[in-house]
Amino acid sequence: MQAGTALGNFASVFGAQAAARPEEAAVIAELKAGSEQAFASLIAQYHAPLYSLIARTIPDPCEAADITQDVFIKIYRGIGNFHGDSSLRTWIYRIALHEASNQRRWWCRHKRKEITIEHELSGEDGEAFHLKDTLVDQHESPFDLAAHAEMREQVEAAVREVPEPFQTVVVLRDIEGFGYEEIAEILNINLGTVKSRLMRGRAHLKARLAPLARTSATSSTASPDCSSPNGSSNVAYRAPLAALREAK
Repeated sequence: MQAGTALGNFASVFGAQAAARPEEAAVIAELKAGSEQAFASLIAQYHAPLYSLIARTIPDPCEAADITQDVFIKIYRGIGNFHGDSSLRTWIYRIALHEASNQRRWWCRHKRKEITIEHELSGEDGEAFHLKDTLVDQHESPFDLAAHAEMREQVEAAVREVPEPFQTVVVLRDIEGFGYEEIAEILNINLGTVKSRLMRGRAHLKARLAPLARTSATSSTASPDCSSPNGSSNVAYRAPLAALREAK
């Protein structure tokens, strides 16, 4: 009797979820049928946000394009095994975060074997030089002239310095805009853990953004919000992240 009731409850919940996502079910059916148009639409919808997420959660953002491509390959190959246990969006983001995690592990294993541009080399005349000295461009680039772009770069660097697992939650919540429940589903953790990691991740990021906020404050008119310690802390965290969300 209890088993039958439980099964009935499960079926009703599953049916409600299916009814709540009729359009998604149609898209999934087309993807499973091998529709090139459906897959092209999927790429158009998710490429930019996935690239943004991956670039912010790996040590070297230059690898983000290749990893994003790998994610779509895995989606294409794995869509036949997608059974609707979560939303399609959640499933896609799980794949993206898994690939980013693999890249982080690869980076930790191999980065010490690489020669950086700071490495000292010897020329044919025996004189020591650094590889970076041969790459210096004496002209200012357009990026150097764009103050907002410079701030975004500093904030991007600060986000990448936030340790895992806190970094991923901060990116998903404060930059990508996911809700707490959806983050919990993507990462397969409970809601309390999401909030705890977010709180600690924000603390790490605030500490790294404080110097940037102070620099910005000295070059602009002080506002009432910045005059109090709490206001300053919020500006140090929220204003730079707003620039990242606008740049997505």
